[in-house]
Amino acid sequence: MTASTTEIPGYIAGTWTIDSTHSDVDFVVRHLGVSKVRGRFAEVEGEIVTGADLTDSKVTATIKADSIDTKNADRDAHVKNADFLDVEQFPTLTFVSTGVRAEDGEYFIDGELTLHGVTKPVTLAAEVGGFADGMTEGSKVFGISATTEIKRSDFGVGASVPSAVVSDKVRIELNIEAGLQA
Repeated sequence: MTASTTEIPGYIAGTWTIDSTHSDVDFVVRHLGVSKVRGRFAEVEGEIVTGADLTDSKVTATIKADSIDTKNADRDAHVKNADFLDVEQFPTLTFVSTGVRAEDGEYFIDGELTLHGVTKPVTLAAEVGGFADGMTEGSKVFGISATTEIKRSDFGVGASVPSAVVSDKVRIELNIEAGLQA
């Protein structure tokens, strides 16, 4: 089923630059099987192309691995080292879409996530926040949220850390704002 762009109020086809200041790339893991620990990556950049037809849309994004923030400097340093992200060897995480689709009124972005030097397919369940006027005259903004779950073991992250300590399942939550390029 192909979604019509008319299903999204105010839809604008164009090329959008991700606004890192107004965007969040967050994740959630279980610690010791009992509590959720949240973190975020502070630096994300990329481009979203909204096609004349929604299914012609594309996304590319790059996240700086060393911009991780879990609200604890010691934990951040541990996650940045070779036990987990190994940010010196793998300084970025990337996402490149391979397709956008709508099914029963819901939107999905299929793509390839590269993390820790390993590329795997992932599907983001997406919610279009909308299109609006920006803060400066004549500017336009676009908002989208998306979620997915991955297994860190699929990407070779934290192989020496048992899932009883930090869950293998990682929930990723994205809230992205982008500005229309002139």
